[in-house]
Amino acid sequence: MADESTAGKTIRSVGVVGAGTMGSGIAQVAAQAGCDVTLVDVAPEALELGLKVIDRSLERLQRKERISAEERAATLGRIVTAVELDAVADCQLVVEAVVEKLEVKRQIFAELDRLCRADAILATNTSSISITRLAAATGRPEKVIGMHFMNPVPVMKLVEVIRGLATGQATYDAVEAAAEAMGKTPVEVHDAPGFVSNRVLMPMINEAIFCLYEGVGDAEAIDRVMQLGMNHPMGPLALADLIGLDVCLDILRVLQEGFGDPKYRPCPLLVKMVDAGYLGRKSGRGFYHY
Repeated sequence: MADESTAGKTIRSVGVVGAGTMGSGIAQVAAQAGCDVTLVDVAPEALELGLKVIDRSLERLQRKERISAEERAATLGRIVTAVELDAVADCQLVVEAVVEKLEVKRQIFAELDRLCRADAILATNTSSISITRLAAATGRPEKVIGMHFMNPVPVMKLVEVIRGLATGQATYDAVEAAAEAMGKTPVEVHDAPGFVSNRVLMPMINEAIFCLYEGVGDAEAIDRVMQLGMNHPMGPLALADLIGLDVCLDILRVLQEGFGDPKYRPCPLLVKMVDAGYLGRKSGRGFYHY
C-alpha cells in the first residue's frame, strides 16, 4: 500500500507515549524544533517528573547560553500532557517510548492505530524489538517505523531510523526530515534484533559483566581499561547503569530469542541484579552506588 499522504509534509505535531527518560527527552527535542508536543503517560507523577526533567535540561542550555530565556519558555509552552492515549489522536507523528516489552508495545500500537488520524505515522523508540512485528498489530504497516534515539536524547546526535518490512518510502522520508529538524543525524538501518547499535553494544556490556562475575577485575578496573585503552568516554558498566540494567537485560533477551545464539545469553549476575532491584542510576544502585 502506498503512503503518498505523508509525502512532502512537514511534521508540526508530535505525540510521545511514555514520559520516562527517553520519552521526556524526545518531547524536549521535538518542542525545541518548533513542534506542538503532546506527552502522554498513564501515571500523572511520571508526567510531572518528565516536565521537571525537561525544564532542568532547558535551564542548563540557557545557563550555557545555547538558548535564550524566551526560547526556553516557548519550548515548555509547546508541550502539553495527558493521561489518556486519545490525546495524540490528531498528531502527525506519534513516538512510542514505553517499557521494552513486545506485548505492551503491540497493545499500544493497536490502540494508536484505532485512535490516530489515517495519515499519522506511528514510530517506536524501541532499542531492539522488531518493527515488523509491531507494525503487524496495526492496519497501517506502511506508516510504522523505528525512531531509536540515544540516551540522553537532548545531547546525543544519532537516531537510528529503522524500516520494517512494509515501511513506505514516504514514511521514511518524513521521519528522516523530522529527525534532522530536531537537530539529529538519522542513520538508516533495517529491521533485525538490536538493529546496529545494540547488536554491537549489548554483547560488549554483557562481556564486561561476565568479567566482573568471574573476578577478572572489579567494576572500576574494567571500566578504566575500556576508557583508557579503547578511548571510550564511559566504561561499559557505568554505561549499563546509565541505560538501566533492566533495559540491558530485556535487550539481551530479545537478541538471544531473535538469533537463537547462546552468545547473547545474559550474564547470571545481570539477571540477579535486576531481580534484586539494582537497576543502575534510576534506582540508586547498580554496578556503582548513586
